[in-house]
Amino acid sequence: MPDAKQTKLEMANRLFFRLYQCANMLHKTGTRAVEDEGLTTQQWAVLGALSRDKAQGGISIGELARYLMVSRQNLSGLIGRMERDGHVVVVPDESDRRSRVVTMTPSGRHVWSELAQPKIRAYYERVLVDFSINDVTHTLHYLLKMIEQMQQLDAERGGADEGEAPEVPSTPAPAPRGGGRRTPRSRDRGA
Repeated sequence: MPDAKQTKLEMANRLFFRLYQCANMLHKTGTRAVEDEGLTTQQWAVLGALSRDKAQGGISIGELARYLMVSRQNLSGLIGRMERDGHVVVVPDESDRRSRVVTMTPSGRHVWSELAQPKIRAYYERVLVDFSINDVTHTLHYLLKMIEQMQQLDAERGGADEGEAPEVPSTPAPAPRGGGRRTPRSRDRGA
């Protein structure tokens, strides 16, 4: 009969594999939900982060990377494509000319608020059709606990900026890292 530690490890393996599968399916099905707007799930996440009240005046690339829990390098490429598409603008920070600030453009705000949001809400409703409010609350609670532990592990290994704890996102802005083949529509998968 397996002991509790062995059982927990086996369950952990299954849990993390399912999270990996969820991230991949979120990328695949989430991108399909907003592809008519020319968005991917990574761009959806960036626009969601920039739509927060806290980001109305813009947000630095570093702060945005910490919020989305992605590397600055991957985010810079993604932001460059979004700037090219007219969704965001990047300007030097007035208080620190070495830093750059990202802001959503009026066109990006229109795409986010008017075109993408109804499709994102419909996507959430479809995926969570069999979830009660309690189910969603408990799932969110446990995911946040896992994120906190992963952040601690990352900080212990030198991944967090010194003296800063990354903020846990509270907005519906997914940023999965999907696997699989790249297609022209999936050029932003690296974020």
